[in-house]
Amino acid sequence: MGKLFGTDGIRGVVGENLTADLAFRTGKAIAAVLKEEKGRKPVITIGKDTRISSDMLESALIAGICSVGGDVMPFGVLPTPAVAYLTVLKGADAGIVISASHNPYEHNGIKVFNEKGYKLPDAIEEQVEEKILTDIYPAATHGEIGVLRHGLRQSREAYIDHLAGTIEGDLSGLRVLVDCSNGASSATAPELFGRFRCFCDFIHREPDGININNKCGSTHPERLQELVAESDADAGFAFDGDADRVIATDERGNIVDGDRIMGICAKAMKAEGRLKKDTLVVTVMSNIGLKKRMTELGINVAETKVGDRYVLEEMLKEGYSIGGEQSGHVIFLDKNTTGDGMLTAIQVLDVMKSTGRRMSALANDIPIYPQVLVNVIVDNEIKHQAMEDQDLWQRIREVEGKLGSSGRVLVRASGTEPIIRVMLEGQNTDEISDCAIYIVKVLEQKYKGKIRV
Repeated sequence: MGKLFGTDGIRGVVGENLTADLAFRTGKAIAAVLKEEKGRKPVITIGKDTRISSDMLESALIAGICSVGGDVMPFGVLPTPAVAYLTVLKGADAGIVISASHNPYEHNGIKVFNEKGYKLPDAIEEQVEEKILTDIYPAATHGEIGVLRHGLRQSREAYIDHLAGTIEGDLSGLRVLVDCSNGASSATAPELFGRFRCFCDFIHREPDGININNKCGSTHPERLQELVAESDADAGFAFDGDADRVIATDERGNIVDGDRIMGICAKAMKAEGRLKKDTLVVTVMSNIGLKKRMTELGINVAETKVGDRYVLEEMLKEGYSIGGEQSGHVIFLDKNTTGDGMLTAIQVLDVMKSTGRRMSALANDIPIYPQVLVNVIVDNEIKHQAMEDQDLWQRIREVEGKLGSSGRVLVRASGTEPIIRVMLEGQNTDEISDCAIYIVKVLEQKYKGKIRV
């Protein structure tokens, strides 16, 4: 990756390292690269989440695109997977999403899909980045200047129609509680769930620009857990800010993470003959309990490095149908080109309805080893230096020797945040917690790392 693009586009704190000027130049760069590639005026879709900064960045991107002769289809507030789907449906040349996903409101980001609804390949990102950094573009004049093409309502309905058509029958009798994270799903989830004959209530669907992901959604499902446990709901679902991922709860309020969601769906797909090559694609962060259970069920597990783009690459290369991450980013490649929280939620509900089993029973069929994850804040400028520190790796080797075959250690730098993630799995929670702190102390002492609570 280059200086601007991480594993999920350009991200930063708005007004600091992500500015309106950078968005303007990014819009120009994307349109210029597409114009050169296509030999004509490109058409670019844009969607956004509910952050206070999203309107500003949208305006800057639109101005940049139009200034070099690109047309724009603005969708307004829509989930990331909706933009990916609609980019293909509308025959656009690219799609842009303004969102920082699960990050706090002061952050934002710019991620780009190609005309097939997939994230841009590294080579194209590099071309865009070069133009952003050089800021040299031929300006459009007169009739060459780009224009806006509207159609939000029809586009949103087309996306919801698509999702509703991915399952047969209805979800009658099921009671569901949905946490919209005060994000993009606030605009779409009520209409989608209203298509099915289930009882559905919603929380955290009153975005005000700064409450997105604030003690709610997939990274903070505690309130959802409490409400589900106190009610007669059969399941709960919490989306993140741009609704490309989901974390579920069972009827008792217990968390059902992405690993268990993937296990539930892969098992059902295999039983129905829909699991291509009998394979599930996961990342190195996925729990070894999931991998062992899949093997017992005759399901192969393909493993990639962390990042949904790498999961997708493996799925496309080998022709697999389902893959994802423990964080709840699940890709059903025969239904959409990227992770889709709302799509995932109704697939899980469909399994519940068709099997007649409760969420807890489905989830408990996927055993999960105790896991400890510690996020350590380390400045972006030094986090990669820290990852090469020999003292750090000496401690990692010591812990690996102590755990042996009954556990594992994974330490990695985040591709989207100034964070080093320290993850351990094993048979004893206290033991792996102590081992995690032992490793983290190096980052605290040598790099002023702070544990993010």
